Amino acid sequence: MARVLVVDDEKLIVKGIRFSLEQDGMDVDCAYDGEEALVLAKQTEYDVVLLDVMLPKYDGYEVCQAIREFSDMLLSC
Repeated sequence: MARVLVVDDEKLIVKGIRFSLEQDGMDVDCAYDGEEALVLAKQTEYDVVLLDVMLPKYDGYEVCQAIREFSDMLLSC
């Protein structure tokens, strides 16, 4: 089963994406700001990270760069 991290500060968007991915049999975790996304990405190896660019605390580019320093997860912005 694919493991996905969805990162967006819009909770309704996250809810919709999560629902769709779970319907396709994926295991989904969610974060609502850049800091939370980094904590989760360090704790778990995800197959895919769906990442919004405009995030509180750290923007999507900063999160992407930080994840690249410790992982080769697939990132989609």
